Order: sequence, then structure tokens, then C-alpha cells
Amino acid sequence: MELRSHDDVEAFLDTAGPLLLESEARHNLMFGICATLHEAPAVYPDVKLWTIEDGGDVVGAALRTAPFNIVVAKPVSDAALQFAAQAIAGEGSSLPGVTGAYPEADVFADSWERATGARRRLRMAQGIYEVRTARPPAEARGRMRFAERADRQRIVDWIHAFEAESIPPDAPHVNAEEVVERRLAGGGGGGFALWDDDGDTVSLSGYGGRTPHGIRIGPVYTPPPLRGRGYASALVGQLSQRLLDGGLDYCFLYTDLANPTSNRIYMNVGYELVCESADYVFEN
Repeated sequence: MELRSHDDVEAFLDTAGPLLLESEARHNLMFGICATLHEAPAVYPDVKLWTIEDGGDVVGAALRTAPFNIVVAKPVSDAALQFAAQAIAGEGSSLPGVTGAYPEADVFADSWERATGARRRLRMAQGIYEVRTARPPAEARGRMRFAERADRQRIVDWIHAFEAESIPPDAPHVNAEEVVERRLAGGGGGGFALWDDDGDTVSLSGYGGRTPHGIRIGPVYTPPPLRGRGYASALVGQLSQRLLDGGLDYCFLYTDLANPTSNRIYMNVGYELVCESADYVFEN
């Protein structure tokens, strides 16, 4: 086998694309990172793109945008990720962790532990969901609108609040100001939608991370005093269907499997679980 590095995202996708497209929802994070690298390469100045090849055939793929985890794709066989882990460790590279669906995240983590003596810790168990036809609830008061530049500070503040509530404190955070600025400018086909009720803005949903046939929904945030009124359900349902009506085949999203409320909300508007995913940290 060979661990092949790629100098740019176009070369990586030309090689790894067919493998990733075998399960677009499962690999939506990898596709979304590649979309960002294409539209705004300065966002990730330190990036590694790999394919694992065997006799000229692509049997696995992985990427890393420091300081985030390595992200692994579903391989043709476990041996591909076992080889990749050993090869990366053999180069003397260090990794903070691995992110990927089960079982590939475990396959890589097992091999990394054997090669380095590190031990994994599950930081977050997530669900990857997709929808092809949304079912927006009709009972929530108010209406959806797309964000404008005047909404910038509110969106930044709510993303910070979302991260404080939902992202583990030891996980790397995105630059909220940069993400908001890029999406409001239309970068990467992403943006933000808001829910207004009686003149007040009450809920937020982002969208971005384009894949060949879809887009990822998130983050989704409603301030605590305004929860329980159906705002987030209505917003995600209407936004998802609007994006699907615009020509996309799927919308995707990630959930924290430890939060049954959010998982139920998304299933109620038509999202279906595709697979479960692990965010592992490597500790010595």
C-alpha cells in the first residue's frame, strides 16, 4: 500500500471523490472542508490531504486541517486505515485525535494506539442525519428570513453562545467572526437563516459545507428563554426544504447523541439517521 499526499484540494477530490461519493452523507464533513479549502484556502493554512492506494486503486482517504482532528473516510478495507495510521505515526507526526463514523474511527484509533502508545478518549458521540424531503411544522408563530449584514453581531454572539453550550471546552473552535463574514458575503454557498416572531429575532440556523449534491445545516441556536416554542424546528424544517427546492438533493446535519431533544427535533422535521460518528482525543 501507499499513503499518497496531495498538494491541493482539487487533486485530492479527483482521486478520492469516487470513494467519498459512495456515502455522501457519511463524508459530508470531508466534502465540506474541501469546499472551504477551495473557496477560502487561507482559513486552513496547515492542511494535509491523503489517499491510501493499493495497486493503483484508492482504498481509503483522510485529511487534517490543524489544529483539528484527522478526519477519516470509510475505507474499502480496514487494512487501509491501519496502514495509514502506521505510516503517519512512522513519519513522526502527532495527531490530537480522529473524527469519523463508526467503525472507521475505531479502526484508525486502534492502529494509532498500537503505533504510538496513546489512548483514545471519546469527546463526543454524534449522529449524522440527512433529509431529502423536509416536513416543516406549521404550529410555530413567526416566519423565516435570510440574514443580512445588519444581523452580523447577533449571529456572532449566538455562535459564541452555541459553542459555550455545545462544544467541549478542550475542542478547537472555529473563528466565528471569520465564518460569519464569509457566509454573509456568500462564500462557499453558505449563509444564515433567522426566525422572527412579532418583530423579534428568536432563532438561528447556519448552512454551509457544500457537498456535490447537498449542504450541511448548522449551527442551530435558540436563546434559552425562547426555547420550547417550536422556533428551531420550524426554522430548520423551512430552511432545509427551501435549500432542497433550490436544487439540492440532500441536507445534512450533526447532532450530539447525548442530547435527545435535538435528535427528536430533527427527526420530527424529516431527518433520518445515516450513521453514528465519534470525536476521539488521543492522550498519552
